[in-house]
Amino acid sequence: MTTKGPLRAVEPTSEADAATTLAALEQACNDPTLPAHLRPLLQQARDALRDADQAAEIEHKRYRAVFDAVPDPVSILDWDGTVLDLNKAGIAAYQRPRDEIINRPIEFLNPDLPRDHLRPVWETLNRGETYVIEVTNMRADGTRFPVEVHSAGFSDDGQARIIAVARDLSGRHQAELRYRELMEAIDKGIIVRNSEGQIIHANPAAIRILGIEDERALQDDLRDEVWQTFDEHGREIARADQPATYALRTGKIVDSTVLGFYSRRTRQLKWLSVTCVPQFEAGGTKPERVLSLFSDVTALKRDSTLFDRAQSLAHIGGWEWDTGRNTLYLTEEAKRIVGQHPAPTTMDELLACLREPDRRRLRAALEHASAHGRGLNLDLQGWQANGHLFWVRVIGEAETGSPLSAHLTGTLQDITERKQAEETLRIQARTDPLTGLLNRDAVLEELETRLSDPALQRAAVLYIDLDRFKIVNDVLGHAAGDRLLSAASRRIQRAIGSEGLIARFGGDEFLVICSTGDEPTRPERLADAILEAFSESFRMDGEEFSITASIGIAQSPIDGRRAQQLIQNADVAMYDSKRRGRNDWQTFTAELAEQQLQRLQLETHLRRAVINDEFHLVYQPLVEIDTGTVVGAEALIRWNNRLLGEMRPDHFISHAETTGDIVGIGGWVLREACKQMRRWLDRGLSLHRVAVNVSYRQFLGEDLAEHVRAALAESGLPGGALELEFTERVLIEDAPDTVHTFAALRDMGVVLTIDDFGEGYSALNYLRRLPIHGLKLSQLFVQGVPDRKSDVAVCQAVTGIARSLGLGLVAEGIETERQRRFLLDIGVTLGQGFLFSPGLAPEELQARYPLPREAN
Repeated sequence: MTTKGPLRAVEPTSEADAATTLAALEQACNDPTLPAHLRPLLQQARDALRDADQAAEIEHKRYRAVFDAVPDPVSILDWDGTVLDLNKAGIAAYQRPRDEIINRPIEFLNPDLPRDHLRPVWETLNRGETYVIEVTNMRADGTRFPVEVHSAGFSDDGQARIIAVARDLSGRHQAELRYRELMEAIDKGIIVRNSEGQIIHANPAAIRILGIEDERALQDDLRDEVWQTFDEHGREIARADQPATYALRTGKIVDSTVLGFYSRRTRQLKWLSVTCVPQFEAGGTKPERVLSLFSDVTALKRDSTLFDRAQSLAHIGGWEWDTGRNTLYLTEEAKRIVGQHPAPTTMDELLACLREPDRRRLRAALEHASAHGRGLNLDLQGWQANGHLFWVRVIGEAETGSPLSAHLTGTLQDITERKQAEETLRIQARTDPLTGLLNRDAVLEELETRLSDPALQRAAVLYIDLDRFKIVNDVLGHAAGDRLLSAASRRIQRAIGSEGLIARFGGDEFLVICSTGDEPTRPERLADAILEAFSESFRMDGEEFSITASIGIAQSPIDGRRAQQLIQNADVAMYDSKRRGRNDWQTFTAELAEQQLQRLQLETHLRRAVINDEFHLVYQPLVEIDTGTVVGAEALIRWNNRLLGEMRPDHFISHAETTGDIVGIGGWVLREACKQMRRWLDRGLSLHRVAVNVSYRQFLGEDLAEHVRAALAESGLPGGALELEFTERVLIEDAPDTVHTFAALRDMGVVLTIDDFGEGYSALNYLRRLPIHGLKLSQLFVQGVPDRKSDVAVCQAVTGIARSLGLGLVAEGIETERQRRFLLDIGVTLGQGFLFSPGLAPEELQARYPLPREAN
């Protein structure tokens, strides 16, 4: 930077020279003898000089105003230390007139400066840095005062100059003196450490509290080898985690912390309450020092420990409530009883831990005690943070005095065990005997209770259903199924821990209830934990089973405010998870709500469909696949509702299976197919039999043999004209009733076939025990032949099984000529599929396959 401002004080001739030059130009311009062509040039020079002089004057005044406005003494120095200028603050500080300082060496103001003191100044300034030093300045009366001088360099018309700002440190030194006097006199121990952790000062109180005999041995007596540090629970604290080290490392204040210090030299344990404050230099980003302030609380700690021990043994804690400030104090045992993290600090927070109506009872009792100076004695129930219930007896009384400063004090006694003993029988009635979890009634009650409490109603329900559990139950029996349920419940418990209530809701279904108020994503996280718990296979009776879980999640209040509604919506989400492929979780959504509404609508119409005559049957021909000759037909149900329109079978059959409506629908199909077969036979149509699919629910839920006998009798149809198709599930039901039903059906002459053979869990050893006539090879495998090797292998294997057991075999879903030829090559003679015909109305089938000539 270049400026002439500071040097005007030492160049008094410059202004005079400018004035003389301006006067000479003015006179020349007015000289009548001046040649005319020179006059404009001189006038321009005069005007330029006048403008420049005015601008310089304005600049000088502006510089002077800024220079004198600085509150600290500011000096302009020549390169050799000569004072060239000084502001008003400097004149006031040094108590000398300006003329007495200007052009004098800086030593005049700083007599204590060392010889050659400017060398380090210029070395620093030449590096482009600011030079800072603490020195002593002298006033006119000879008195001294400390200053901190900040010096910077600048260039003035090529001349190196120094600007120096001096800040009076007298006030800071006085504060430091008072600070040191306070440190020496205070009864609290004070230790100051530098950034390396070394002790640079300890006051007398610190030496006394720590029992150090020789102050000179302070550093040695406080090294880590001499002292061990413990927290209040007796755990040793490493040096890196001690308050002073932590404050140095983080730059954060460590509030009052009680620590135990054990001296190996004296074999004494002292308990100190320690506060550590990091200290920074001006402009620094890391602490340069840390101050540790501490007091001896050994006696208080000893008394407190004895009192806490007595409280713990008696399970009694203390409390005090300042009603004016609404501040609540709890002893450690009281905090343990309440079980909240962090512990309640107001009466409202304590009330929030309690269940209704106990919360209202305590609030009313407190108000009555405050208003009338009475006592209170109540048994109350509440929730700990981990979801566990506790029982507590609250006893208290009010202190007399101003209502604004009234206090209530008392005790909290943990009576949970006593209450649990009283409710043992009730709890047993609420417990599932197989898994030890809550049962259906208990979890419904618990959920209703939570949802009725505003503080706890932000909750979620996880509806868990075990995938493929029925396989184990059916294959290995109910005893193995019970063991699997117990093992599954333990896995769920490990996954949930203390974050929720778990219940067996029935069969292979479980419920988990968890809070979402403190963690909105807890339901999804717990669902993931449950799925992870089921990732490992179960071993049962030497067999290994991969049992997974499908989970539905519904949250209150968004998905429901009542227990039944919330569970129902979680169940809907669970079934959607199953539909998507199982081994996953799904949250309840508005779309699922719409689907649920549609299912309810579907269920309503489905139950009336038989009465309203909305069903009809179509018949897919069963043919000899080498010639195409029709030998039978399979009855397929269709539903046309006037509001819902034409409904696909795969859409409503599974729903009817779930609701149980399939039993009534299946009975209608059986009777209608028998009647139609009777009409075809009466018209001379040469069909061997009509096939009807029978639901597993029909097999279990009614006397199937009697219903079949009644349908055959009603239509006058011989048993051999009817074929019943069952799923593979009936094979693994080895109950006496199963064998009896199959035997009764076979005695009537009914043809018994296993449908979609190979898709399910085929218990092959049952094929030879049950009176089965034939198998139907699933279209799932027929579709892949002859190109897919795995499907080819399955088809060949099933053909071999049927041949070796003497069973008939029908191939389903034949759609191409290549499939037909492949099936003929492996020995399959009967089949059905779109290659031959789709499902036909009775009249269409009869028209496509006309009556024999003699019947016409």
